[in-house]
Amino acid sequence: MAASVTVDIVGQDSARRTALAAQGFADPRPTGVATRRHLVRVLGRIRLLQLDSVTVLARAHYLPMFSRLGPYSRELLDAAAWGRPMRRPRLLAECWAHEASLVPVGDWPLLHSGAKSPGWWRRYGELAQRAPELVSAVLDAVKEYGPVGAGTVERELGAGVRAVPGSWWNRTDTKRICEWLFGMGELVAGTRRGFERLYDLPERVLPAEVLGRRVDAEQGARELIARAGSALGVATEADLRDYYRLRPERSRKAVTQLVEAGELQPVMVRGWRAPAYRHRDVRTPRRITGAALLCPFDPLIWDRARTERLFGFRYRVEIYVPEHRRSHGYYVFPFLLDGELVARVDLKADRSAGLLRVPGAFAEPGTANTSRVVTELAGALKEMAQWLELDGIAAGQRGDLVAALGSATRRGALVRMVPQ
Repeated sequence: MAASVTVDIVGQDSARRTALAAQGFADPRPTGVATRRHLVRVLGRIRLLQLDSVTVLARAHYLPMFSRLGPYSRELLDAAAWGRPMRRPRLLAECWAHEASLVPVGDWPLLHSGAKSPGWWRRYGELAQRAPELVSAVLDAVKEYGPVGAGTVERELGAGVRAVPGSWWNRTDTKRICEWLFGMGELVAGTRRGFERLYDLPERVLPAEVLGRRVDAEQGARELIARAGSALGVATEADLRDYYRLRPERSRKAVTQLVEAGELQPVMVRGWRAPAYRHRDVRTPRRITGAALLCPFDPLIWDRARTERLFGFRYRVEIYVPEHRRSHGYYVFPFLLDGELVARVDLKADRSAGLLRVPGAFAEPGTANTSRVVTELAGALKEMAQWLELDGIAAGQRGDLVAALGSATRRGALVRMVPQ
């Protein structure tokens, strides 16, 4: 007979503090210049950085580090992800995780173990089966010219085979095969040019010990769920599964195994409908202090249902919503203050004018001390403007915090406040 498992009852506030600590918001910021060691510390918490093409403020993968470390050199992260591996070992590799992501190099085999559901690129497998000579030609071109973009691969193939528009030798199919090979782990991102992925062979980018590690799907799922549990702190099985977008059957089995091993501890969170699990290594601080602006793709809040459960904060990204139907703006950052989401701010970097534009700023309903929220938010915006090398902040006209935010920013004198 299986031994009974004690299930603790956890309050909402405790679950929230546990989740915030797991995500690195209980750790002190660097007292000086952020270094590679600080990147490693944050990556040990959150485990991955989501990539996204939106450029309205800054690329999504830079922002979670800023939220946890404050101003740091983006070149530090670039070197960790896309630097020359012969000069210094890379910390990060690109692959499909939650979405397109940067993950610690050592996690790359886990994400190619079969534990994950195949991504959107799986539909190109039919093309690969139909045109195996294109697959071989792409691999040969990358071997000769890499790191290289899909357009260059297509041009090189076209020069040798007289590509005919509409045939499988066109750029569209070449790009599809590049993406299929990347998804399968046969190609990796050697570097990036702007936001274009330049493909290379895994053996020229990843350490031999990483490439040599063989992980089956069950072990891969178990290790990834353990990482998700550590990164989330307290989570339902669906939360854990979503962190790396694992196959449901693999995730459920892994959770069961980790509970039996004592790595995950079953808990009931008041107000949550589904059972939850707390990672054995996480801590629950008595208080969470400090302020942070959170990118829409930050792992603390990218799961909108979980964000609502943890913070009572209903959040939707409105990028694809017509402007007249948006509630809060185009690229809205929740504002975290002392462990609560107390406001949301629409942000845009106007680089030609040298301004951080704030079209809208809104306090959350029920926020008691809006004057402190405004003061802390003004400080966070000044810090962000300086980090992005912008000269001033321009407030818009939408939201109940905008007027007070303008006054607070003018008083600060670190950057100038100008009219929208």
